[in-house]
Amino acid sequence: MASQSTAWQRHHPPEAARGESAPGEDASWKIRYEKSWLHRHCSSLLCRDRQAQKAGRLFSGLMAMNVLFLGTAFICSMIFNRMVITVNDVWIFLSVLKILALSWIAYYLLFTRRKPHAVIFRDAHAGPIWVKGSLLLFGIFSILLNVFDIGHTASHIQCKSQLEFIFPAIEILFISIQTYFIWCHAKDCTQVQHNLTRCGLMLTLTSNFLLWLLAVTNDSVHREIESEQNQTVFCKCLNTTACKVFQKGYILLYPFNMEYCLISCTMLFVMWKNVGRRISQHHTTIKPRFELHGVFLGPLLGICATVIGISVFLMYQIQATGSSPSYQAFILYYSYYLLLLPLMTLGALAGTVIHSLEERELDTLKNPTRSLDVILLMGAALGQIAISYFSIVAIVATNPTRLLNSIILAYSVSLIIQHITQNIFIIEGLRKQPVWIEKDKTEKSSQSYIKSYRNLNWKRKALKEISSFLIMCNIILWILPSFGAHPVFENGIEQSFYGYSTWFAVVNFGLPLGVFYRMHSVGSLLEVYMSA
Repeated sequence: MASQSTAWQRHHPPEAARGESAPGEDASWKIRYEKSWLHRHCSSLLCRDRQAQKAGRLFSGLMAMNVLFLGTAFICSMIFNRMVITVNDVWIFLSVLKILALSWIAYYLLFTRRKPHAVIFRDAHAGPIWVKGSLLLFGIFSILLNVFDIGHTASHIQCKSQLEFIFPAIEILFISIQTYFIWCHAKDCTQVQHNLTRCGLMLTLTSNFLLWLLAVTNDSVHREIESEQNQTVFCKCLNTTACKVFQKGYILLYPFNMEYCLISCTMLFVMWKNVGRRISQHHTTIKPRFELHGVFLGPLLGICATVIGISVFLMYQIQATGSSPSYQAFILYYSYYLLLLPLMTLGALAGTVIHSLEERELDTLKNPTRSLDVILLMGAALGQIAISYFSIVAIVATNPTRLLNSIILAYSVSLIIQHITQNIFIIEGLRKQPVWIEKDKTEKSSQSYIKSYRNLNWKRKALKEISSFLIMCNIILWILPSFGAHPVFENGIEQSFYGYSTWFAVVNFGLPLGVFYRMHSVGSLLEVYMSA
């Protein structure tokens, strides 16, 4: 009888345990509940959902990897054996990919997103306005680039194929529809047709990456323009004035298309991570408005750096882009960098020290956008760092004592150090818990919150001063290469050491990444400023 009573009590807890528990019995009832069939069933469903999500990501990732390797093989074959694999073959392959990606985007907009409960969660951190604004700006420039490309082809119509008209036309359609898709749906956490959506996003991402890779490695148009300028080409232009306009516009807008591809890849990757994601209430944090809060010195120094940088840029464009580039123009340009980069390095080091003195907690919430921000900062910095190391090797191996060479050497070393210190400062700032969340944990009164937010202590004010200064500096360092200041290619030192094709590939790889790094740093520094 005693054993039967014990068994009955094990499966039928007393009234106190089922709802009127006495003190000290809550923990034991919780343990019994967690061993119940319902809890095990719910846990198994959640486990299966996570396993399905991982399997879907693995499948779409493997598909993207195979398409990426195939496209890379095509492009590399074109580089090393232009007689067998031509640029037309690569264009056909990429056009097929873009048509497939556009077909999936149309299906997503017309069918997937219209299903019941398709998008019930949206990631507030994905697709910030500065990223979408950059996507729209670079998308417009990329469309203009393809228009100039069509115009340049039309001016040589007697020796051009129809594919050279079709490829940029498909590119214009692809950029237009993709920009609309990302602008309107970057925050979507799709809850239906997970595998199809993941594969579609990965296919579109891979298409953008291969377009970027082709732009980095394909120097055929640049060689054609250079040969036209040297009057050694058999395919003459029908209208000399129109050709010069198309050539100048094409060269000026060429880096923007690579920027567009990189931004599209990052935003599509965040959308891919968000497929099937369920966002809880505490993820939707309302951020305060951007305010100066008495910050004065940082913006003032940043404005001075911007004004001086624009003046240097105009003087450089006048002196260095003529038929015979001015030696003094390169001296002036690199000297400006040698003045600005150490100041930015000192600011980032001071900010890192202040971060270590702060008592804010680390932000441990799962955030794919913020994790990607850190990866992009580290990855995009490799562009300018790679160019700098190539320059260092070329100058040390030739003539490091010459005035211009020694200045470029100092510039390259300063640029590497500045990238490293700024990345450390930004990553430390992104890892910290934002101030408005910290205050919300400890103070429930809105008046005390507003008062504490407005009255900055010295550490918070110093971080805001440093962040605002670095924001302005990164803006001007984004403007200079974006609008045509490319001394690494125009000074001729590295080009004569490595050869035209090799240095063209190095610059085309590093320059767009460097521009993207500056633009991405501005957004990340805004996050650091607002969270301080």
